[in-house]
Amino acid sequence: KSFWPGDDEVQMALGSDYLGRDVLSRLIYGARLTLGLALAATVFAFVVGIILGFVAGILGGKVDDVMSRINDAFVSFPSIMLALILVSAFGSSLWLLMITIGFIEATRVYRIARSLAQNIMVMDFVEVSRARGESLWWILRNEVLPNAFVPLSTDFGLRFTYSILLLSSLSFLGLGVQPPFSDWGSMVKENMAAMNYILFYGFNVALAPLLPAVCIFSVTLANNLLIDWNLSRSQKDISSELIG
Repeated sequence: KSFWPGDDEVQMALGSDYLGRDVLSRLIYGARLTLGLALAATVFAFVVGIILGFVAGILGGKVDDVMSRINDAFVSFPSIMLALILVSAFGSSLWLLMITIGFIEATRVYRIARSLAQNIMVMDFVEVSRARGESLWWILRNEVLPNAFVPLSTDFGLRFTYSILLLSSLSFLGLGVQPPFSDWGSMVKENMAAMNYILFYGFNVALAPLLPAVCIFSVTLANNLLIDWNLSRSQKDISSELIG
């Protein structure tokens, strides 16, 4: 029920927030922005990070040195601090939030993609492909990408989790998703003051800041379990192929 006096006739499955709005409806609405923005930012991060990482890992030399030192400069900043700097400078529209989070995570993806490309390019099967006269694009498409798929797909799940947490942290600090839009992080921030009303309006309002936090925890936990399952399945497939 709504916690507002005189609104006992209004039935709400998960109670109401500090303005008397249905928490369940706002959780469903906030899931679109929380998960949608995090997924878009993760895809953006992987497109940019893999392309730049593979270029640096395959070409090597001065190209690798320059790109890696620039990337190291950004990686040296804590994620939340770099996000706060970028959002404060350029604003917090939905597109800018997606690009900001994607850029931060791309600096991490770059290091993994570069390391994978360097390791795979010195393998014997790549040397055989080069001896056959295959082009660099053919080697990248048929040798590097298939062998880098498992670690990159695992990291994709982790980056998705980190993107959710970073977006929720920005919204909790007031620099993320802005009204009239809402996500789970902003719901926690908005309803923190509602805890003061628990003695006056009952227990329902106390759930308003806790439920979005539980949703964030549940999604990140489920995503990590899915990553572990996918990784263990991939390792079993590789082991069976080697034994066979």
